[in-house]
Amino acid sequence: MKYFAQLVSIVCLCVCAMPCLGGDAYPLRDAVECTARGGLPNFFAKLEKGQSVTIAYLGGSITAQPGWRVLSQKWFAKQYPKVKIKGIHAAIGGTGSSLGVYRLKRDALAHKPDLLFVEFAVNDAGAKPDSITKAMEGIVRQTWANNPNCDICYVYTITAKDTARLQAGKIKRSASVMESVADHYGIPSIHMGVEVANMEKLGKLIMKAQKGKMMQVSGDALNLTANLPKNSDGKIPFSRDGVHPYTDTGHQLYLNAITRSIPAIKAAGKIGPHALTKPLNPGNWQHAQMLPLSPSMFSGPVTLLKKDKELGRRFGKRMPGVWEAKPGASLTFKFKGSQAMVYDLLGPGCGMVEINIDGKVRKSRRMDRYCSYYRLAQLGVGKISNPNKVHTVKITVLEATFDKREVLFEQKRADFDKNPDKYAPLNWYPGAIMLVGELVNAQ
Repeated sequence: MKYFAQLVSIVCLCVCAMPCLGGDAYPLRDAVECTARGGLPNFFAKLEKGQSVTIAYLGGSITAQPGWRVLSQKWFAKQYPKVKIKGIHAAIGGTGSSLGVYRLKRDALAHKPDLLFVEFAVNDAGAKPDSITKAMEGIVRQTWANNPNCDICYVYTITAKDTARLQAGKIKRSASVMESVADHYGIPSIHMGVEVANMEKLGKLIMKAQKGKMMQVSGDALNLTANLPKNSDGKIPFSRDGVHPYTDTGHQLYLNAITRSIPAIKAAGKIGPHALTKPLNPGNWQHAQMLPLSPSMFSGPVTLLKKDKELGRRFGKRMPGVWEAKPGASLTFKFKGSQAMVYDLLGPGCGMVEINIDGKVRKSRRMDRYCSYYRLAQLGVGKISNPNKVHTVKITVLEATFDKREVLFEQKRADFDKNPDKYAPLNWYPGAIMLVGELVNAQ
């Protein structure tokens, strides 16, 4: 499981470092800890019968931590000691619903879950409401098309930036959008931050350690306890960085929100398969798919990394394959559809790529200020104006150099000085094509 320690992408880093993009024109929902809606009837029916169940946890870095995910699985096991309860870790640090909808089948549905928790409100804070709706609805419709008896529960986590809004009685925009999807499909939701914000308002809790900084959004650096139940001032320390809770304080409070919500959720709904009703957004991403790369798509110096190679071993379980493309190499494919991206890595040994879609060219640097380690990411090919047209994409790895030391956080530059060879390559590491649409003339 060590490879999880490196999984993180720029999405969370951006949304945690800046205010929500696009304003708050979307109507914000009232701050309610639990909305039971259709409940989780199939899941609890199996538990009551003593049948084994599987819980999948799809989310970002807060779910990837050994916190509320692990604690909730243990709590269910304690309530039903004779039932075998399996947990599926389907969380990737820093990623939002726009990636979750593509990897849902591979990372969660393949394990035939009876309950799917979905946690993306923090990482979707900067996304547009339309995109959130399409992705979250796509997750629901994909799940029920694959397994109509699988129950779904949305959970919302928070950052230190969210508490003032909660204290004023409203939830953030991303969670409000998700609530619209939950309303449409009768999905229960639990806002795990409502009581946390209230405790801060009452002076019982501090959201962020005095000198806490977010230098990494998942991995061993975040898997810390608070050591003491309270600070010297008597306040409970929620997290070190205002985002990722301590296991024995913030995550315990998240668990408490779940356990308080269970009675109402358990009492709601009727046992039986979930029907796929008329979609909320006809353009939702139900048919989002992750497609493997084939050798015929490449030209130039490219190697498929085997599991005996570090990156192949660490990320091979998430991607269909990990390819190492060196400067001069290119990936070319054609498609029809409304969305196209490449599942790839960011990291210290990555360089610059040029994306050419239908003659429109832009560049993307696959290394950023957090990149003292490798992590999963998404490379968008560009805006698609006509989904019914055949589009041609060519992505070329450039030889262009840049000052990687200056790109890094100042605190990470010591790693560059100590390990310059780690940063010397200018490679690109693609792993799959992600499409809402279809490949054309794929070989």
